[in-house]
Amino acid sequence: MRHRLILLGAVGMLLAAGLGAADRPNILWITCEDTGPHLGAYGDAFAVTPHLDALARTGVRYTQAFAYTGVCAPSRSCLITGVLPLRLGSHPMRSTTRLPAAVRPFPAYLRAAGYHATNNAKEDYNFATPPGTWDESGPRAHWRSRRPGQPFFAVFNFTVTHQSQIFCPEAKYQANTRRLRPEQRRDPALVTVPPIHPDTPEFRREWARHYENVTAMDLQVGDLLAELERDGLAGDTLVFFFSDHGTGMPGIKMWAWGPGLHVPLLARFPERWRHLAPAAPGGTVDRLVTFVDFAPTMLSLAGVPAPAHFQGSAFLGPAAGRPREWIFGGKDRQGEAPETVRYMRDGRFQYLRNFQPHLPYAQYLSYLWQHDSMRAWEQRHREGALTGPAARFFAEAKPAEELYDVARDPWQIHNLAADPAHAADLARLRALLRREMAVSGDLGLLPEGEMRRRAAGRTPYELAADPAGNPLPELLRAADLAGARDPRHLPELTALLRSPDPALRWWGATGLLALRAAAAEARPALTAALEDPSPEVRLAAAEALARLGPVEPVLPVFRAALRAPDAATRLVALVAASRLGRAASPLVPDIRGAALKDPDQPDAAEYVGRMVEYLPGRLVP
Repeated sequence: MRHRLILLGAVGMLLAAGLGAADRPNILWITCEDTGPHLGAYGDAFAVTPHLDALARTGVRYTQAFAYTGVCAPSRSCLITGVLPLRLGSHPMRSTTRLPAAVRPFPAYLRAAGYHATNNAKEDYNFATPPGTWDESGPRAHWRSRRPGQPFFAVFNFTVTHQSQIFCPEAKYQANTRRLRPEQRRDPALVTVPPIHPDTPEFRREWARHYENVTAMDLQVGDLLAELERDGLAGDTLVFFFSDHGTGMPGIKMWAWGPGLHVPLLARFPERWRHLAPAAPGGTVDRLVTFVDFAPTMLSLAGVPAPAHFQGSAFLGPAAGRPREWIFGGKDRQGEAPETVRYMRDGRFQYLRNFQPHLPYAQYLSYLWQHDSMRAWEQRHREGALTGPAARFFAEAKPAEELYDVARDPWQIHNLAADPAHAADLARLRALLRREMAVSGDLGLLPEGEMRRRAAGRTPYELAADPAGNPLPELLRAADLAGARDPRHLPELTALLRSPDPALRWWGATGLLALRAAAAEARPALTAALEDPSPEVRLAAAEALARLGPVEPVLPVFRAALRAPDAATRLVALVAASRLGRAASPLVPDIRGAALKDPDQPDAAEYVGRMVEYLPGRLVP
């Protein structure tokens, strides 16, 4: 009922303003997947993108547009709700959260104001789409299903550039790119391999494939724009083109470095709506734009008031706010690899806070390792053949803080966090990040299973605003202690194991785990934690003790967790076992039996199944 009143209120405001269907523009979103600004319009001479280049010449090109994170579902949840995933509980990839009554996808507000809203066809929001979001969503959804004269908001999503279409079977790849002319094919020998990747035949071939997929997508964009013209709607329709995150290549997708976040954003304003444009046709806009701003922007362009729960601000239309000075986002569990990263980016620098710096960048992900290039990269690492920036990805650990001058270092190779010349920049962005974590109600410092338990009977969104359930100041202090990897913090970390809050106890155990041999004095406290009520605490303590050795006394903790009824606990146990490597080989029989279904946590159960398939082979090669 509350929702209905809000939506009816929006309609009432429009009617009071005298806005009818003819006074509002149509809005067309053309979205693609896994594509950075590797287009001719962005100066990439290797790209073949004539239709998008033409769209840029007749529209405007944003140079500083960024996804929330370097992967699809959390970023899409941000786009559609105007709320940060770390507040919604949609931040892990993949997972399923529940929306509170106060939060609805923004097309529902457009529909209440008289728009026809269609989505063709991908949703993928990490939550079930509420009824009333779309008039039509699916492969047949189209603006043509609207009433005569009704304004529309239509989304068309092209999947040919998705990461999976780089490593798909050859027959599928040839079908995807069948319309390319011979001169549009890309020669792997001419690829410029970015400095973060080793120069191997596998990377050259896959980069060439990515560029050809982008050309195939460009042809699809041309087809759709031609439909708009044939229907006589181009003069009444605002057109936006963008990707759901950066390029879908190893070391880029699924991470929070700039290349995984930076997206192309083109916007075309026909003559009738030229007053809404931020620049003349063919112009560029250097304003910082991020996905949490898209929902309020679309409502602004349609003349619909934005609801109070939106966490972004409009960058176009009558409700446009002042240009941003920075953007904020993060990275959380990707598939089988849990960790928490937050970033803050302004016009020159990007700051990253790695909350589990004891973990390597290259945690094994079954999906990612389908790339020939990823397997070749790992093999080079095993052979000791990696040098320079390409070796960073396989480092045993990472710094707690990273700072990059992105204006000079777009591939983010030179970490300036320890450079005294940039101490002020580091301090400024660090403070901003911590403030935004608090203001936004960041759920990312709670272990995922603990977040689920605390949200029982309510939604994660509501949990995020509860200082008892999500005590961010205390969690930040505990995470700082754990991430410092400083033996001088041993007493404080050990004391955290006695906290009444299981999340704080988990950070204490994690900090002791990160200290490895330097945590030997905490062995009694870690041993006591093997009986902790929290499965995450028990497993972190068991992993820490296994690092101290011997392994055999803690194997019963792993075995019990691998038989747990909930998939989330089994997944945590499998991930911890994977980090122990061959020392965990006695667990292989238990691992093989861990693939149990869990109807309450199907996403976690899916990744448990994947790990059961591949982990024994990595523990016992």
